[in-house]
Amino acid sequence: MPEGPPSEPVTLVIEAGGAHLTRQLALVEGRLRDIAAGAPGPVGAWARGTIAAGGKRLRPLLVLLAAAADPGSAAEEGVVRAAASVELVHAATLVHDDVLDAAALRRGRPTVWSTDGRDAAIATGDHLFARAFSELVANESPAQVRVLSEASSALAAGELLQRSDAWDTGVSERRYLRRCELKTARLFEAACALGELAAGRRPVLGAFGLGIGLAFQLLDDVLDVSGPAERTGKDRGTDLLDGTVTLPLILARAGDPTLASLDLRAITTPAQAAEVCDAIAATGALEEGRRRALELVAGAKEQLPADLPARQREALLLVADGVVERYS
Repeated sequence: MPEGPPSEPVTLVIEAGGAHLTRQLALVEGRLRDIAAGAPGPVGAWARGTIAAGGKRLRPLLVLLAAAADPGSAAEEGVVRAAASVELVHAATLVHDDVLDAAALRRGRPTVWSTDGRDAAIATGDHLFARAFSELVANESPAQVRVLSEASSALAAGELLQRSDAWDTGVSERRYLRRCELKTARLFEAACALGELAAGRRPVLGAFGLGIGLAFQLLDDVLDVSGPAERTGKDRGTDLLDGTVTLPLILARAGDPTLASLDLRAITTPAQAAEVCDAIAATGALEEGRRRALELVAGAKEQLPADLPARQREALLLVADGVVERYS
């Protein structure tokens, strides 16, 4: 597991899903460490630091839960590879995002970009991305490679869409949600599908993954405004400072004339960003954003097939609740 004990929501998911999940998550973590350690030259140290920074490993956990592979079964090794591949793609995109956003911190730690520069960060992200696919190819399943490839293409499209929307306060809610789907939710969807495919089953959990992925991004954007830095690992209003228009600002502009006429380029310091965050919060936009995320989670739960085994269903429901727990 990543450094530090699992959070309470993750612990509850593991308890519901079965003791074998602890073992399988440890196998995934071992694969990630081995892959990072195998990188040539200084890229190895940068990759190890990126992997060690961890996070909740939500995406690989979804792979494992969707697969529901018995411990020691013939499918388990392929499921672990699929889970590691999803996390490697996620880690690669974060390192590349840090370059685009000139981010000094990620999860409370200095980024590769801030400590070793742009070229180092790009090389690290490229390595992790390439290794994700070399890991998955070992499963000898074109369908699995296709799922991860399509999700990766969606990530790139979402990032390009976000770049093209930078500083544009007129971005519509519909366009914002499309961006969230591409850059975040599609990888959650892929995680569920990959788990099922690696276990030898037809994918049916993708809609669940897509729904909680959308909710995850909405709540992440709410957290950027609400903070605090001790919880999020970055200053409040980081999105404002890099010109990214998210749902809280879109909603707040409708009820505050000052925010409606806001020029994002005039926000140049963390202190100014914090003031705008306070103004956004005063409109009730954060509560509305959370309400919409809760609706998405409820809708995702309804997408779970009725014939899903009880233990698997309970664990997946707890994952959905854990997404909401990030804000509570």
